[in-house]
Amino acid sequence: MVTGTGPQAHDASQASPGPFANLRIIDLSRVLAGPWCTQTLADFGAEVIKIERPGTGDDSRGWGPPFLDLETGGPPAAAYFCCTNRGKKSVTVDFTSPQGQATLIALASVSDVFVENFLPGTMARYGLDYASLRKVNPRLIYCSITGYGQTGPYAMRPGYDGVIQGVGGMMSVTGEADGMPGGGPQRVGLPMIDMMTGLYATIGIMTALWERETSGEGQLVNLSLLDVQVSALAPIATSYFVTGKLPQRNGTRHPTVVPSDVFQCRDGPMQLTVGNDSQFQKLSEALGEPGLAADPRFAGNAGRAANLDELTRRLRELIARKDRIALVEQLSRLGVPCGPINNLAEVFADPQVQESGMVVHFEADKGSAVSVVANPLRMSRTPARYERRPPVLGENTQEVLDMLAQAAGRPPAER
Repeated sequence: MVTGTGPQAHDASQASPGPFANLRIIDLSRVLAGPWCTQTLADFGAEVIKIERPGTGDDSRGWGPPFLDLETGGPPAAAYFCCTNRGKKSVTVDFTSPQGQATLIALASVSDVFVENFLPGTMARYGLDYASLRKVNPRLIYCSITGYGQTGPYAMRPGYDGVIQGVGGMMSVTGEADGMPGGGPQRVGLPMIDMMTGLYATIGIMTALWERETSGEGQLVNLSLLDVQVSALAPIATSYFVTGKLPQRNGTRHPTVVPSDVFQCRDGPMQLTVGNDSQFQKLSEALGEPGLAADPRFAGNAGRAANLDELTRRLRELIARKDRIALVEQLSRLGVPCGPINNLAEVFADPQVQESGMVVHFEADKGSAVSVVANPLRMSRTPARYERRPPVLGENTQEVLDMLAQAAGRPPAER
């Protein structure tokens, strides 16, 4: 049974079957980027058949603690695995064996999308690459995710999010400036490149599916973590192209908008970002110092940037006297963007997050109850559906094999 929180939650049993209800996706991806893509498609009705190694499954099943018993007496699965594998069927297949390869080829012949994230050449060794599978299903969309791409000097290197953040430049602009306490490159606290790659993969698959409606043919969708990371540099890369100057780490401070930083209130930190002169005037008045906005040194963003240290010192003195929630509410009423720095307990207790129904609860039937973060997309007629908890390893193997037996000899168009 699935439940949600807040007015945005819905009863999946009363919803439409989903816009992708006619799609079957074979998912050979592991860990996060690929599974994040296929989970998004599953949320909107796609049948996602997750192919896992017999006995061990997806690497992330072991990425704990904490662990959950998805089935009473069954093998535990890490919470990490559960965050990105709801809505899927788990089938155990050894694709290195002739029998496993035959099973996957048969599945590809009656499916719409095939997703994998192995090193270049791995799938070709087993006859499971795009060139091979398109022979049995010319309409197949084949999505291949790698760390560094299919070609080039780094193609055969394994790629994980944290490594790519370094190679792709993100860590060079994340963290406190050199010379500051704790200064130096920092990894972003979330696997953002994996998650962005998963979303780009979703966009690529949907684009290919849309084009297939016209051409009747599938195609290969290739993307790499490094390319996605480099694309995310766009806001600062353009400035670098124009000036030739390397961007610097600024901690929590915005590199061009002033003031935009974390400030410590009497009872906790808040983030404040002032985007224009009108907002700065309202901030000055709210802090009881209207003269700040009238000071010629702080006239316009350029002036505030030129006198950053002095302005920041003054603001820190004034804000330190204020209670955080009261100040946030006051500034928000005035149209000054700001908010508290929340920990996760505060995030999920926040009334706005609860209003959005951003937590999905899979209640226990055989094993442990599971709570995961909901899909943020809000569709008026075809909302996301949460009908399957993250799967027990191999729990749908027989079901899928039976489906293949029934579909034997039937062309994909007639399934």
